[in-house]
Amino acid sequence: MKLHAHTRTSFIMSPTKQEIRRNIRQLKADTPADERERLSAEACDHLRQLPEWRTAQTVLLFAALPDEVATQALIAEAAAAGKRVLLPVVQGKELELRIYTGDENLREGAFHIAEPEGKAFTAFEEIELAVVPGVAFTHKGHRLGRGRGYYDRLLPQLTVALKVGLCWPFQLLDNLPHEPHDIMMDLVIC
Repeated sequence: MKLHAHTRTSFIMSPTKQEIRRNIRQLKADTPADERERLSAEACDHLRQLPEWRTAQTVLLFAALPDEVATQALIAEAAAAGKRVLLPVVQGKELELRIYTGDENLREGAFHIAEPEGKAFTAFEEIELAVVPGVAFTHKGHRLGRGRGYYDRLLPQLTVALKVGLCWPFQLLDNLPHEPHDIMMDLVIC
């Protein structure tokens, strides 16, 4: 028996993680640099409006790659305001956190990410706010990363911190494939 093309599937298949990553990568590429810059400024402004941002003394941020919300000004501003700013450093298959002490103490690390020098910060219970990148998020707080699992291994250790996903609006989706063990964001800002 031969099936006609329109009767092969009677349901809509959800996109795979790889398909979502590919689609988001294309959306990023299709968005002009000046528009990404404007959207980054808006997302960072929304983050600054959080009461938790204003009161947090120890914050985890990320040094953005070119295809992520630009965080360089946010990092410098937080440090200038007296916040203890932590940035991740790739160590094998794990993320180690280190204190940001200025751009002069950054070096290019794994994946061409700016990483601070110095010793590891391990007092995870002191982190009040964790700002996390992702390929895509949902309104409910599900997160899809790049697929290497670095944040999947770090986030369970941040039991006290308010976890905030930071993204551009086109990275906020209705649904994402997720596993029961995935750590959800408390809030997603774009």
